[in-house]
Amino acid sequence: MGNLEQKKPDASDGSDEGNVSFAHKLFAAAAGQWSGAEQGSIMAVLKAWMKMIEEELREKQRTILDIFSRINVHDDEIAKRVKTSEYQSLLRKSFRNWSGTESEKKQDYVRNILCNAASTRIVSDDVVGLFIDWLQKYSEFHFAVIGELYRNPGSTRGEIWGNLGKGDVREDSADADLFKLLVRDLSTGGIIRQHRETDYAGNFIAKRRSTPVRHANNRQLKSAFDETEAYELTALGKQFVHYAMTELTVKIQYQPAQAPDATEPQPIH
Repeated sequence: MGNLEQKKPDASDGSDEGNVSFAHKLFAAAAGQWSGAEQGSIMAVLKAWMKMIEEELREKQRTILDIFSRINVHDDEIAKRVKTSEYQSLLRKSFRNWSGTESEKKQDYVRNILCNAASTRIVSDDVVGLFIDWLQKYSEFHFAVIGELYRNPGSTRGEIWGNLGKGDVREDSADADLFKLLVRDLSTGGIIRQHRETDYAGNFIAKRRSTPVRHANNRQLKSAFDETEAYELTALGKQFVHYAMTELTVKIQYQPAQAPDATEPQPIH
């Protein structure tokens, strides 16, 4: 069993000390619990898991460094903000939900939300926490629909589908069912809604009921790609775009020759 003894990594290599200790104990336990015939395959699985954990730690580290390279740490209000328990709670929540940010784009959304939450207070921290939950709850397809409605408010479901580059599909196809489910998710989640008129005070005006036109030969139900009803983002949806899809440019330049020299937020298209 001597050949299975693992060398404990040096803390100077930049690894998290607690993670190194955990890995060392895990491999030692594996060497003592399984027979020689089993140890080879067990150790291979454990090494793969530890590699996954280490990669996740590196991703979190890169995200934190990226956040603090983009916010103005010389601004007294921002410096105070990032030290508050409320902001620290948002940081912890983001990294607890890290497994839900499985793509690079979602990780960019996490960074953008935390950057904007440090720099602006347009919405409450409760709303920002909801945005973080959405990153785990919804797919990139959901966020593509949100972005499309932000660019083209008042689009119908058919226009959204077409503008996202989707081809023609049958009404009874899985793709059509998926799109209907996606629109329902965003509608019940309070992110999008059918267009409504408002008065000068922002109150919604009830729609006038019109007499339905009967078509004797038309027995088809409403299409998943309907071309009549317009959709728009709710106030929550618009603020999500501001927080998650608006990117602050780098202010601390690690590589001055390559990093952009700009201070204004740049929307992601």
